[in-house]
Amino acid sequence: MAALRFVRTVWESFQTTSGLEPALLRNLKITAAQPGTVNLELEIQKEHTNRLGILHGATIASIVDSGGSLAVASRGLHATGVSTDLNVTYLNSGGKIGDLLRAEVTCDKFGKNLAYTSIKFTNIRDELVARGSHTKYIAMAWKDPKNIVDELSPREEKS
Repeated sequence: MAALRFVRTVWESFQTTSGLEPALLRNLKITAAQPGTVNLELEIQKEHTNRLGILHGATIASIVDSGGSLAVASRGLHATGVSTDLNVTYLNSGGKIGDLLRAEVTCDKFGKNLAYTSIKFTNIRDELVARGSHTKYIAMAWKDPKNIVDELSPREEKS
C-alpha cells in the first residue's frame, strides 16, 4: 500500500507542476502499484486520438514516458530523473473514444545512475497494443528529501 500511495503522490506532483501531463493525461488512473511495478488505465478521449478517430501513437509514447517515471517512483524516488531514451513498438489499435487502454509498467533495473523500465499496453479485447521501454538518468534524483527508497526496498525475511 505504501508504494501505491507514494506513486499517486508523485503523479499528483506531475499534475500540478508539469505542462504535458495535466493537458494530455489528466484522466490517467493508477490502479495498482508495488515496488517495481505500476498498473495504469486510460479512458480514451478525443484529445488522445488521431484524425482517424483512434488512439494516437503520441499518447502511447507519452504514457511510456510518464509510466517509466511512475515505475521509478514505485521504487521510492520522488524526483524521477530525466529521460535518456524512449522506445515504442506499435502492434495493434489501442481503441477509440470511450475505450479503455491498460498498461503495466515495470522498473526492470534500478541503479545509482540509471533506471530501465518497460511497459506493455493492452486494449479492451486484452490484445497487446504496444510495448515500450524508457531509460531514466536518476543520479540527481537520489538527493530529493521526499524519497522513500528505504521504505520501498526489498528486505530479506529473517528466519
